[in-house]
Amino acid sequence: MVVITKKQVGGSTYFYLGHTYRIEGRLKKIEKYLGKEIPKDIEELKKKFIFEVYKEKWFKIFEKVKKEYKKEDNLMPLSAKEKEVESFVIKFTYNTQRIEGSKLTLKDTANLFERGITPKEKPIRDIKEAEASKKVFYEMLKYERDLSLQIVLCWHKKLFWDTKEDIAGKIREHGVQISRSKFTPPTPVELQLLLKEFFDWYNQNKSKMFPVELAALAHLKFVTIHPFSDGNGRISRLMMNFVLNKHGFPMLDIPYEKRAGYYNALERSQVRKNDLIFLQWLFKKYANGNKRYF
Repeated sequence: MVVITKKQVGGSTYFYLGHTYRIEGRLKKIEKYLGKEIPKDIEELKKKFIFEVYKEKWFKIFEKVKKEYKKEDNLMPLSAKEKEVESFVIKFTYNTQRIEGSKLTLKDTANLFERGITPKEKPIRDIKEAEASKKVFYEMLKYERDLSLQIVLCWHKKLFWDTKEDIAGKIREHGVQISRSKFTPPTPVELQLLLKEFFDWYNQNKSKMFPVELAALAHLKFVTIHPFSDGNGRISRLMMNFVLNKHGFPMLDIPYEKRAGYYNALERSQVRKNDLIFLQWLFKKYANGNKRYF
């Protein structure tokens, strides 16, 4: 619980936010100075303060996840690793495509990838985009350089070249609306500057920000820019996993069945311009998805 405390120093009163919590069996107390008066936006400051407190707890959990994940990976035979990746690619492709309206089931996707069986009576576009998604995902895993607009455009082009050639690898030049969302993406004239600012932000933070936070914010910021006519969510989720994998963390699959919470966290962050909302959601999702490591 966050409390407001005050201290008397030399006849003056100073206000602080305070919180005491237990970490690794020990009580820890932290404070944040507010000033000589309680700010009007105190409730918002409380939320940011408590999130910063709990980021320390999250990051300790995530460090343990990374350590145990690496230990497991080192003990796993190559053939088992390849099977593990293949299984993740099937689930990730199914979910990332299904979230965007694909009619393929998980079984359809598995049969397509593992046995080369093309599902009957399913849209050809969905099948081609699933196959392209698999190819791009494996290319992403092998990509040794860092994120740039050039590689993101390349991934997008390969993802849509066989189905939507007119938009593949191209920044949109028209306005867009997101169905059933209160958030309106930026106009076309804003995109070049926003993309420059995004990659400047990424390059400035990629070596100093905790990787899971960096991955989450890269996803949120890029999908909020919404630079493509289609595929913004798919590319953003791919970028998120690129960051996680590059830093040695397990990748994240967002299940189609959990899309309501995912959409809600994104929209609330975008409309309120508050990154913490999506970060909190994703941190919980990431921790729950990696419980076997801690």
